[in-house]
Parts: sequence; structure tokens; C-alpha cells
Amino acid sequence: MKSIVYVVAALAAVGIMVAISATPDQAPEVETAAAAAVVATPEVMAEAGTMTLEVPEMHCQFACFPRVQETLEKNDAVSEVALVDQPDPNTLTVKKVVVKYNAGFDVSSALAALQKEGFSSAQKVQ
Repeated sequence: MKSIVYVVAALAAVGIMVAISATPDQAPEVETAAAAAVVATPEVMAEAGTMTLEVPEMHCQFACFPRVQETLEKNDAVSEVALVDQPDPNTLTVKKVVVKYNAGFDVSSALAALQKEGFSSAQKVQ
């Protein structure tokens, strides 16, 4: 009776190992496809203006917002990045930034830069 239980446990262990080893190979393809989609559709602004970007992974104005701001301001066409006014100045509830840009600002490369910094759900709102 014990041998049957050991055989079943061994088969279950092998099945789990096969399932675990198959999963990591699939995940990078999804990430690569998402990154390619961002890079494949450039959106270059012809004139200077402002734009609002939503950054759902931005959780606080003390660590996350400065990272978002620094990442976007590395782009030569960006002149200013500001956090959207918050209902409560002590809590980040509106996870959006306003970007002032000059002609030639490439939205898709800015979103790709945010994605590399861990803000993968960032998107253009306005």
C-alpha cells in the first residue's frame, strides 16, 4: 500500500516540475511582445504642448513621483513634469502627471522608458 502512495507522490512531483519549468519560457515572450508593441508605434509630437500620462504603479509623491519625473525629464524634448493636483496633499490618489514638451517629443519612447523603470501600465490619457 505504501508503494502505491509513493508512486502517486512521485508522479505528482514530476508533473509539478514539468509545469513549473514550462511557465518561465512563456513569460518573457509576453513581456517582449508588450515591449515591442510600445516601441513599434512611435508617436512623435509635431508641436510643443502638454499631455497627461496616467501612471498606476506610482504609489507616493516622495519616491515614485520623483522617479517618474526624472525618467521623463531625461528626454530632451520634455521641459517640465508635474504631479496632477491631489485632493489630499498628503496622499497620492490621482496617479497622473502633466508633461510639458517641445516639438519632437516621442510619446512611445517616454512610455518605454517608464516601462523600464517599472511603471509598465503608464499610458497617455490626454
